[in-house]
Amino acid sequence: MYSTDLADVYELVYRSRGKDWAAEAEDIAAVARRHTPDADSLLDVACGTAAHLGPFSKLFATAEGLEIAEPMRDLAARRWPGLTIHEGDMRDFDLGRQYSVVTCMFCAIGYLDSVDDMRSAVAAMARHLAPGGVLVVEPWWFPEQFKEGFVAGDLARDGDRTVARISHSTLQGRATRMEVRFLVGEPSGIRTFTEIDVLTLFTREEYEQAFTDAGCRVEFHPGPPTGRGLFTGVKEREVSGR
Repeated sequence: MYSTDLADVYELVYRSRGKDWAAEAEDIAAVARRHTPDADSLLDVACGTAAHLGPFSKLFATAEGLEIAEPMRDLAARRWPGLTIHEGDMRDFDLGRQYSVVTCMFCAIGYLDSVDDMRSAVAAMARHLAPGGVLVVEPWWFPEQFKEGFVAGDLARDGDRTVARISHSTLQGRATRMEVRFLVGEPSGIRTFTEIDVLTLFTREEYEQAFTDAGCRVEFHPGPPTGRGLFTGVKEREVSGR
């Protein structure tokens, strides 16, 4: 997953679908500030190529990322020099500080293998929230939304490069197994590569319980940004005793 080949064409393919990371970042910042108007720091977990993190850096005084895949971190560093992107696993990272907002976008949490892993990730993200801070997670599909045999296709062009992407989805246990084949045409020739994505179909209730157990009041908002909705959680403020 997330090879150098994929990092190279990742944003191009999704831009061809009309995805606008900057607009999504503005929407997420607005969502967070409805709960925490003075939010000034953000951590983007599984930030990938920094497609969201770059725009976030223009909206918050401090914006940092966390990414486990080296090819994605390397590309992000080249595209957005000066950004702080930590190497780490969303399930057990510890950066030694807290943020006003923590995000985990574009279904990245679905790549975790089990409910326990997802719960660990939500707990780790919540630990990095200041009291009253906002956690925003974009989930993968819920189990009842899965379509066996679903096929998706994209054709993207950028200058003298053309990329075709075709995916086929099947059920593997309680996860979506997507076989994704890419065909990349460039002046030097045509190359192909295949990625296998396995994304767990967590239930809405499993996500909500993970937020609650991590000390966050949770809401689910169907729809945007990609049709799968968003979970938002506000970290409970500690009440000091007398």
